[in-house]
Amino acid sequence: MRKLPLALALAALLLGNAAAADKKDKAPDESKPEAALVHPQASASEGSVSVEGQHIAYQAVAGTIVLHGKGDKENEPSVSMFYVAYFKKGADAAKRPVTFIYNGGPGSATVWLHMGAFGPRRVLTKDDSHTPAAPYQLVNNDYSLLDASDLVFIDAPGAGFSRLIANDPDAAKREEQMKDRRKDIYSVDGDGHAFAQFVTQFLSRYGRWNSPKYLFGESYGTTRSAVLANDLENENSVDLNGVILLSQILNFDTSIDGSDQNPGVDLPYEVALPTFAATAYYHHKLPQQTAALEPFLQEVEQFALGDYAQALMQGSRLDDARKQAVAEKLHQYTGLPVAYLLKADLRVTGGMFEHELLGDSGDTTGRLDSRFAGPSLDPLSKEAEYDPQSSAISSAYIAAFNDYVRKDLKFGQDQVYREFADANDWSFKHNGHDGSVNVMPDLAKAMKTNPDLKVFLNGGYYDLATPFYAADYEMHHMPIQPALMNNVTYAWYPSGHMVYAHEDSLKLLHDNVARFIAQTDNVKKH
Repeated sequence: MRKLPLALALAALLLGNAAAADKKDKAPDESKPEAALVHPQASASEGSVSVEGQHIAYQAVAGTIVLHGKGDKENEPSVSMFYVAYFKKGADAAKRPVTFIYNGGPGSATVWLHMGAFGPRRVLTKDDSHTPAAPYQLVNNDYSLLDASDLVFIDAPGAGFSRLIANDPDAAKREEQMKDRRKDIYSVDGDGHAFAQFVTQFLSRYGRWNSPKYLFGESYGTTRSAVLANDLENENSVDLNGVILLSQILNFDTSIDGSDQNPGVDLPYEVALPTFAATAYYHHKLPQQTAALEPFLQEVEQFALGDYAQALMQGSRLDDARKQAVAEKLHQYTGLPVAYLLKADLRVTGGMFEHELLGDSGDTTGRLDSRFAGPSLDPLSKEAEYDPQSSAISSAYIAAFNDYVRKDLKFGQDQVYREFADANDWSFKHNGHDGSVNVMPDLAKAMKTNPDLKVFLNGGYYDLATPFYAADYEMHHMPIQPALMNNVTYAWYPSGHMVYAHEDSLKLLHDNVARFIAQTDNVKKH
């Protein structure tokens, strides 16, 4: 399946709250279905991390917050959401930023950002090849974001240790209850509302209402961030200081995955072309290898939205001579044979490109990070049948977190940590509308109703899941006033979807995000 694959000032106060919660949470009658899930859980621990030479002592809380339904179901527990929060010791909670972090999926656990990007411990993986099997190495994360902000890593409902709750004593009613939970939560809107409820409960539970607040989402987590920012701003009166987007997809009509199933919409081919070019550059498949990547990509971008877009717009009206010329130019930029490009009618999906670029050697490139490659499962297939990048590093992340959460955070000893929720029935209907998801209006509304809101877009050149130029295109087509465009900043990295999987890019990502938070937390303005 091709997934689009997220400080309390006084130690005594935090430990006291956690201990009190722990004591209260040991009361449930375990003979009742889902009894343990309806009570918040908390396990507190301490640690330290060195971030670019700065020693930071912290308290960690691994726990759950219980969400409830709406309307006549507001007293019904609906979801137990798992989180790991890190609070810098000795910091003033009123001035200390707090950043809510989540991966995408939809329905992914946040193990990736936790163990690869900003948590205090980081798992080491190979840069662009398969990481050998266990034992894996967990090291101090020199680029944890704890120097800039307290951190809250959140697992989506049904993923990680988060669970939907159905606790009616009657089995038949419990089954119906679970169907209702899935329908309510496993959707664009339901997911956004769940995360909004989590954030507001967290702010209350830990006394952080007056802290500078940030969202950090990756992949579908950026889709969530647009919905969540709008929900928080306009339904909960929570003004955010910043929204940080990594590997963005806000408008699914820009996706190069399965774009051949949506004929007549050629935009995905245009905005994915720079990533095709970057990938061919990395693997030395260009007919004429260029010296530097970024100037080359600027040339490709001009062609993509110029001659290429005009050619695709003509459809069957495009004459043979012009079609041949465009195919030859695409060959120069992608390394794919002219004959293949003509047979594809100048339109190559992500899966087709991943399968074909290294086809002569029988390899498939990565989707999440096209620097990776692995043996093709079927050399005669039309498209890639798996993602070599995901296969290369997933085991390391999952094993490292399962070990870390139980040994260091003292949580989940007898529980199963789920990489993804069982959310195959996810509803992409948004605001009552069917069709392709587009949450650009949500982020635009959040920025209009809070004109001080700053947005920081980050992406990798080698990301074929959410191509960087598609994200750039989306952001420059946001329905906001020109003045608000000044609230958006951009950064691109020589890495893939999980920018942080490349250590040099992780350092740069950390430094950029830390700077963004420092410039927008408003503490110095008061």
